[in-house]
Amino acid sequence: MIKLDEVVKEYRMGENTVQALRGSDLEIESGDFVAIMGPSGSGKSTLMNMVGALDIPTRGKVELDGEDLSTLTENELAVLRSKKVGFVFQKFNLISSMTAQENVALPMLFRGKSRKKRMERSEKLLTEMGLGDRLGHMPSELSGGQQQRVSIARALANDPDILLADEPTGNLDTDTGDKVMELLEDLNKEGKTIIMVTHDPHDAQYAEYIVDITDGVTERKEKEESYDLTDRRTDKKEEKASKQEDEASDGDK
Repeated sequence: MIKLDEVVKEYRMGENTVQALRGSDLEIESGDFVAIMGPSGSGKSTLMNMVGALDIPTRGKVELDGEDLSTLTENELAVLRSKKVGFVFQKFNLISSMTAQENVALPMLFRGKSRKKRMERSEKLLTEMGLGDRLGHMPSELSGGQQQRVSIARALANDPDILLADEPTGNLDTDTGDKVMELLEDLNKEGKTIIMVTHDPHDAQYAEYIVDITDGVTERKEKEESYDLTDRRTDKKEEKASKQEDEASDGDK
């Protein structure tokens, strides 16, 4: 379980102090699928950093499975992240000089896994992602959707309990974005805790509930009471299908 108790995070900007989080409280149970939503500058990234053990609060407490992160050294935090947390980024953040398989294997190198184990697991993960025939491809040879699936496979390399996804469909087209969201949904059904930052109300439909953050203050909201979750992608697909029908009709004339 992840627990934030009256968390305050302050940053110095010149002579001024900016509060990114203002006494935030939050509990996320193991196996939850959570969407973090809020306007730009509201503190979403700071909250994600806290949850992912990338930063510690100025005041208050962040606990992961009962362990107070503020009591850990930088090295201990790094070990905790490598064991328990996987990160999925909007821009994929793949290493351009490495193949898909090498990118996925890299986190296991930091955990001291043998080359044989790294190669076996990275091949298994990529095959499960439908990329078994792309092991030797460089990121530049992959589509956006394929790169994001490599990114997800890399996040799963050390079998973490938690996946943090920062705008995972932000650089993808509609159909590819849906496939990525369905993949995250499947991982959640397998027991992974998914914590996702998103601006997209459609993507938020996949979550069990929403954590709204405004001016550094968090509030848990059930989906029906928080955002208009109209399935805009369905509307877009219907519009595309209608356009294709019109074009086909024109071609028959």
